[in-house]
Amino acid sequence: MPTLIVILLGSLIIGAVLGQEPWRRFRRRQIQTRPFPQQWRAILRQRVPYFRALPADLQLQLKKHIQVFIAEKKFIGCDGLTVTDEMRVTIAAQACLLLLNRPDYYYPRLEQILIYPAAFIVHGAAPDGAGVVTEQRRVLSGESWGQGKVVLSWQDTVQGAAKPHDGRNVVIHEFAHQLDQEKGQATGAPLLSRSSDYQQWSTVMQQAFGQLQHQTASGISGLLDGYGATNPAEFFAVISEVFFEQPEQLQAQYPALYQQLSLFYRLNPLSWQ
Repeated sequence: MPTLIVILLGSLIIGAVLGQEPWRRFRRRQIQTRPFPQQWRAILRQRVPYFRALPADLQLQLKKHIQVFIAEKKFIGCDGLTVTDEMRVTIAAQACLLLLNRPDYYYPRLEQILIYPAAFIVHGAAPDGAGVVTEQRRVLSGESWGQGKVVLSWQDTVQGAAKPHDGRNVVIHEFAHQLDQEKGQATGAPLLSRSSDYQQWSTVMQQAFGQLQHQTASGISGLLDGYGATNPAEFFAVISEVFFEQPEQLQAQYPALYQQLSLFYRLNPLSWQ
């Protein structure tokens, strides 16, 4: 009898888990059928210049993504900050740029977005090249955690969105990390559509990453921020910023890199106005 009870309980748990996905998809479709709030439209016009550049079909898709994202993710103010719809919509719009043409995908591991008024201080231990661990105090504009959290500076979020062509955007950067962290630790190789795609991805990324490391070590500045030379994970986040904000320059200087990102993101920003 105890064995039968265990089997029945196991069956109920498995059924509940399997039943969550159809219900989640149904709930998302219900959210997407709601009218997009007029006040949210005003926020997009004021805070998110990217939106005006998108073709009409992608604008509609982005608005539906924003509705689901805001409904499913929890926004938390830090250091006394009160979260407003302006913050939710501005962050969600930029985060969901990375989700266009990905139906029913909303950063499955992400649960919370923590928002600070401005750059925030992080204390932590870090080993140097000799293995000596020291305490470090870092001032950050954003951070992506593998435990389902993204931390953002509202001041830097607004500034990054206001300049859509400078190749610097903290929201795109941190949410690119979230895509990279979906499989676990961020490595610069997010989940690709097919296993056969990884060889070409690796070849192109390693070549461009090595080039950036050489330029950075030589003190040569270029299109890609030298911070991307830190490690492959930061490289992926940095090139994602440039892909969305400076596609013409990226395609001209790194055509193979642009092609790989275009395949991964399922987008061609060169065609946007």
